[in-house]
Amino acid sequence: MTDKRVQLDADEQNRLFQEAMNNGQRGGDQHGDSGDESDDENGAVQRGIPNGEEPQTPSADFLADFPEDTEELELTHLRIDDVPALRLERFKQLERLSFRQNLIPKIRGFEALTSLKELDLYDNRFSKIEGLENLTELTSLDLSFNGIRHIKAIEHLVKLKDLYFVSNKITVIENLGTLVNITNLELGSNRIRTIENLDNLVNLEQLWLGKNKITKLQNLSTLKNLKILSIQSNRLTSIEGLEDLENLEEIYLSHNGITKIEGLEKNTKLTTVDISNNRISKLENLGHLRHLVELWASNNLLDSFEDFEAELKDNCPDLETVYAEGNPLQTNNYTTYRLKMKIMLPQLKQIDAQMVRP
Repeated sequence: MTDKRVQLDADEQNRLFQEAMNNGQRGGDQHGDSGDESDDENGAVQRGIPNGEEPQTPSADFLADFPEDTEELELTHLRIDDVPALRLERFKQLERLSFRQNLIPKIRGFEALTSLKELDLYDNRFSKIEGLENLTELTSLDLSFNGIRHIKAIEHLVKLKDLYFVSNKITVIENLGTLVNITNLELGSNRIRTIENLDNLVNLEQLWLGKNKITKLQNLSTLKNLKILSIQSNRLTSIEGLEDLENLEEIYLSHNGITKIEGLEKNTKLTTVDISNNRISKLENLGHLRHLVELWASNNLLDSFEDFEAELKDNCPDLETVYAEGNPLQTNNYTTYRLKMKIMLPQLKQIDAQMVRP
């Protein structure tokens, strides 16, 4: 199974930002669910199949030709809605199982798969976590794009390293305290307001929280091994609470309401800083980031080429990429913008989406 980490492209970031702004104007407690989905009385999510083209439902014995020593099954977009009918218990050595984009209403039929290490239930119809009691060998679990409201019934999955809850209806980060081996946690596109209950996840290296309703960076001090923090499209107004994350290498803060670059004094290992689509008017407090390779600062209020030179030219010798389009220094200097940036920062290999010619 491939790496599921997804970076938002510029168009998607802009769409999410506008959506977040519109939701904020309508009131923070009004949750508008996107997509053609709803919950029935049993809690199952009713969601349409992409493009309106629904495949034929497979027969209950369509796995009959697979040998019983099969180690991996990838059953994507097959309209499967009854897992017990597949009799998966015959596959005693199964280690990797994917049911992406099916119609599964409840997590059932996995009880006998005690050797399973990876389970992917991305984009189905369940709203409750259950039926995982015997899967104690799991190292990767993907429950993204369902209707889950509460994180629970996974405390016993102590071997988990990758856990995905993208695009559910989760409001509280909870019941993760026993999962001390997790290195990658994805909680993007939920309804989370507060970063909390992560204290025990001391091995966490990647934390993805984009498109939530978080207003403050807090309760991160124990995550000393964190390398990637993504909190795009939230409601932050300042950069704070990062002083203990000395191993942080990448931070993504785009599409918030941040007005000042600050709070990164201890994060000297940063190689990527994304502050695009905020309200920042001055480039500052970056000169100590000697290992900085990429700076994304598009669509702010930056108007000084000299600030870029003073902060980055001599202090950041590894800097290769700068995004600054959409700022006054670019919109007011269409014809000379790239030339000036190249002169100010001769180490650059890329300005915005274009490579720098030698």
